[in-house]
Amino acid sequence: MHRRGVGAGAIAKKKLAEAKYKERGTVLAEDQIVQMSKQIDTFKSHLEEFASKHKQEIRKNSQFRVQFQEMCATIGVDPLASGKGFWSEMLGVGDFYYELGVQIIEVCLALKHRNGGLITLDELHQRVLKGRGKYAQDVSQDDLVRAIKKLKAMGNGFGMIPVGGSYLVQSVPAELNMDHTVVLQLAEKKGYVTVSEIKDNLKWERERSCHVLDHLLKEGLAWLDAQAAGEPQYWLPALFSELSSRDITPEEANQMTP
Repeated sequence: MHRRGVGAGAIAKKKLAEAKYKERGTVLAEDQIVQMSKQIDTFKSHLEEFASKHKQEIRKNSQFRVQFQEMCATIGVDPLASGKGFWSEMLGVGDFYYELGVQIIEVCLALKHRNGGLITLDELHQRVLKGRGKYAQDVSQDDLVRAIKKLKAMGNGFGMIPVGGSYLVQSVPAELNMDHTVVLQLAEKKGYVTVSEIKDNLKWERERSCHVLDHLLKEGLAWLDAQAAGEPQYWLPALFSELSSRDITPEEANQMTP
């Protein structure tokens, strides 16, 4: 016996059913988008009401400000995106982060002769707080990170390098690639690194190690102690706790280079 083939009517019926399912799916998807848009608009409205009610806490309390920023991020609102508009006028956050950015630049410029343009986020935080005085608006490290990201967007050399669970803040337009970053991370515990340590820990050839260290010296980001016991040590002043505890003059810095 021969099996009967599928008739043209059955095929047409199947295609019609598929088209209806597809159309229904499109309608459902459009309805979901409309509902989501309404929910986001409602949330934005509530967020504006919340900001209006708690604007003093947002301005003065750094932890409250972090939580508010996270709430904004969930619906794609960036209070720092523009210096004008509702968020800037309501909260004054544009002025706050602009002033904080100026303070960050001032601290970095004041210490550039000592650290070559690299500073830990912890030290930057301490110095910004000290410069603001005890009666000024509180500032968190999260505030610093947000302000630095705004400075970075301006293309003036600012950036952040992850080191040991925190960051090194770079304030000069030096060209640092992944090799330099890895060496900075290796030096994080002691404040210095040697060619042998790089070779042993990173399994690099001597030429590659020396090339990276020479670049850090050239950019002023490292100091060379050529008289250290064993072999020369390359100190990263941004990580050097003893240097962080006191101000070093350029003359003192020169004594550490041959």
